[in-house]
Amino acid sequence: MKQHNFSAGPSILPIPVLQKASEAVLDLNQTGLSILEISHRSPNFVKIINEARALTKEILNIPEGYEVLFLQGGASLQFYMSALNISKLNGTGAYIDTGTWSTKAIKESEKLGDTTIIASSKNQAYKYIPKNISSNKPFDYLHFTSNNTIYGTQFHDFSKLSELANNNNAKLICDMSSDILSKKIDVELFDLIYAGAQKNIGPAGATLVIVKKNILQKNPNLPTYLNYQTHIDKESMFNTPPVFSIYVAMLTLKWIKRLGGLTAIESKNREKATTLYNEIDRNSLFSGLVEVTDRSMMNVTFKLNNENLETKFNTMCQDTGISGLNGHRSVGGYRASLYNALDIESVHVLIKIMQQLEKIS
Repeated sequence: MKQHNFSAGPSILPIPVLQKASEAVLDLNQTGLSILEISHRSPNFVKIINEARALTKEILNIPEGYEVLFLQGGASLQFYMSALNISKLNGTGAYIDTGTWSTKAIKESEKLGDTTIIASSKNQAYKYIPKNISSNKPFDYLHFTSNNTIYGTQFHDFSKLSELANNNNAKLICDMSSDILSKKIDVELFDLIYAGAQKNIGPAGATLVIVKKNILQKNPNLPTYLNYQTHIDKESMFNTPPVFSIYVAMLTLKWIKRLGGLTAIESKNREKATTLYNEIDRNSLFSGLVEVTDRSMMNVTFKLNNENLETKFNTMCQDTGISGLNGHRSVGGYRASLYNALDIESVHVLIKIMQQLEKIS
């Protein structure tokens, strides 16, 4: 039985994508070769990566002047690589600290030079998104995490951050690993966007990078592999790319386009999130963990008000085929990740369990 997969990542993938990918593992488009064994220099794969790049530009409406890269190392490598490529000599990087992943990015920036945290929600255990963000200190770039997978908070408006960066003649960098392709965004607000694939794009192994080409400095001292220009020049094939991950990403992008693009995806995601949050607020047994105005559309965090009911609730979920619902170990409680491929039917199944528990308690 297919599980109702609420895992935060690697996350659920669309059934049509899994079916096509499984066929390609045995034979890619009747070539007699597996997707796992074809050359990344072959016409078959060049076509795949070019289509993935073109679909990304089309679906996200990426304007001219930006390059789309498929790299490796996940967001964890981009914490350092983004700062390395964008920061100026003796410059300053500004960061908004909203949780674990932004904290990790800050630590990598501190290895390079001056780093300032201009806003943080650490004082309340990252339960909200900082408001009225400003800085009295000049900076070269502003970095933030759009969606906080562990805590369940999300930036819902990017315009003020873009304005803040522009007013400081600075670049805007965003880690969108857990909400990329979940809604329409204005890419022109950003100079650099990066995202690990394993949420809404595909399986782990590939990292999507969208970079404005004219912001890159010609720095001969940059390590070759860590230089974005290297990967632009080599069209994401400086070294052997994650062939299978990029192939599945291409299939997922085609699936998004068939559904109606990001307008349709965003509508479905809002319906899922609204439906579940309404039940959390209504049900006397449950409570949300973060500020209502900052709730994530991707990662819904909540708890049982009576911890003694957790064993019963966990058993009911397991018996119904619900998987991946436990909250992150640093937060506890529960976390329902509502990524693109999760059907609203799974949300209704979870809500039914919540309601049944309320009736018998």
